[in-house]
Amino acid sequence: MDEFTHGDLQANGINIHYVEMGTGPVVIFLHGWPESWYSWRHQIPAVAAAGYRAVALNMRGYGHTDAPQDIELYTINHLVGDVVGAVAALGETEAVVVGHDWGAPVAWYSALMRPDVFRAVGCLSVPYNPPIGALPDGVHVNDLMRGAAGPEREYYRLFFQEPGVAEADMEQDVAGTMLGVLYTLSGDAVANGDLAEPTDGHFPIEQTMSEWLRVPTELPTWLTQADVDFYVGEIERTGFRGGFNWYRNIHRLFGGLSPFVGATIKQPSFYMGGSFDLIAGNSPEAIAAMKQALPDLRHVELLAGVGHWIQQERPEQVNAAMLDFFAGL
Repeated sequence: MDEFTHGDLQANGINIHYVEMGTGPVVIFLHGWPESWYSWRHQIPAVAAAGYRAVALNMRGYGHTDAPQDIELYTINHLVGDVVGAVAALGETEAVVVGHDWGAPVAWYSALMRPDVFRAVGCLSVPYNPPIGALPDGVHVNDLMRGAAGPEREYYRLFFQEPGVAEADMEQDVAGTMLGVLYTLSGDAVANGDLAEPTDGHFPIEQTMSEWLRVPTELPTWLTQADVDFYVGEIERTGFRGGFNWYRNIHRLFGGLSPFVGATIKQPSFYMGGSFDLIAGNSPEAIAAMKQALPDLRHVELLAGVGHWIQQERPEQVNAAMLDFFAGL
């Protein structure tokens, strides 16, 4: 990792750590849960070599970026504000924004809210969902998720809601948790027969999340022990709290986006997902709706047999498609 340049910037009231490489037009990468700038380790050199300034942020609550104590400081507006502020703090006026997992909604809505800053958007694993406005009074998204799960199933987003509960469960063995998350949501868990079908994040109500995760006896080919050790080291230092706080603000997402109901992303856009990835709404229905919502969606592709960690499971294919998209801007 010696080739990466590390830095820190001040934006939106917090310190944000980032890694960069290369010079040229800026491409800013946003990771998801429970990761790090490191999830873009295969993309940063490739994008830099193609003539871009590749910048990967440690998002709010992760790594060496600040993790505010107040749960309400992790709303979509704070997260988008971090990215907008980071572009300016880097001395730039515009960027292409790319996101994965939770970083994908942040990237989508950054492009929606600030088309003057983000000239294009590319996202992995989480399709675009147009704003629908605030939920009616008395309706809470947690109740909707509980109703969808039913009486016999837990749902990972619900399991994360109560402060301290998920932390206690998943921090008792950080190495096992990280390896379990990375493997269970990958295409390998299905291909190897450890899961009968790709998971959508529901699991038996009598289990905790750590009990449900599958931990492999051998690492998948796309993941090295050094990779696992890096992720584990980050979480052992920070804990999972910052990342969980993103989920604890899901109910604020709808109201926060309500000023943008009826608007859409007009900039060039890009999407890739894995055929074995159901964890964050990567469904045929959601992809069809995304195609209807985005007028300049230039690339949509599902990679066969790939799970949630698409840019790590199939970096060469992701890099090739992404660079082709960038070249056409």
